[in-house]
Amino acid sequence: MSNSADFPTGPGRPSPGTGRRRRLRPVRVLTAGVFALAGLLFMTSFNTAKGTNIRTDDSLLKLSDLIQERSRKNRDLDASTGSLRDEVESLARRDSPGTKADDARLGALERNAGTKKLRGQAVSVTLTDAPPHATAKLPGYPEPQPNDLVIHQQDLQAVVNALWQGGAEGIKVMDQRLISTSAVRCVGNTLILQGRVYSPPYTVTAIGDPDRLKKALAASPEIQNYMLYVNAYGLGWKVDDDGAVTLPGYSGTVNLHHAKPVE
Repeated sequence: MSNSADFPTGPGRPSPGTGRRRRLRPVRVLTAGVFALAGLLFMTSFNTAKGTNIRTDDSLLKLSDLIQERSRKNRDLDASTGSLRDEVESLARRDSPGTKADDARLGALERNAGTKKLRGQAVSVTLTDAPPHATAKLPGYPEPQPNDLVIHQQDLQAVVNALWQGGAEGIKVMDQRLISTSAVRCVGNTLILQGRVYSPPYTVTAIGDPDRLKKALAASPEIQNYMLYVNAYGLGWKVDDDGAVTLPGYSGTVNLHHAKPVE
């Protein structure tokens, strides 16, 4: 306890009792604020964790996992689209039967568009990455850079273009049929084809005259350049006669999403 002499008063200075309360009030408010903030942080951490360890990212999906998940979803959607298209065509033929000439003309258009199965003699080309620690196999060649040891978009495009020039009636890359709007694209060391992702080795299958197809492959300047890397660094290259093969029909959407008029 203390008396009034311990707390001098005067103009502009509070009384002893009032002054003590004013000195303690900010401390009480600050303490209450700290406890409230701690409680808020605790509740936020609890709601975020939901019983998991928030100090690790093991539960988070990697980007590659998301890509593979979307690729599987696109594959399932393609299959569903193909099934629905067959059902629509069946109903259309039932409700609006055409003449034999109309059916023949429609069938030819579907075959040319690549939406129907195609069977015939086939040639397949398989491209494979070189071993990761490959060295120059021939004298006079520099030691390879990482980009020298992997399959690039230009390599796949060269194979596809050569097979078309060799008179291919239809082409399949991996398990998908190519159509006029198909784009063979690579991102990093993976192939992205019509919304689905593939890793090497890559296989391209073409139906046509086997001799013409193989001659077109050998005559391609781009493939001749690729063969230099095959011989120097061990990139994979294999051409097979597959005999009679059935290519699947394209089952995805055929609608154009982006187009510009030809000038």
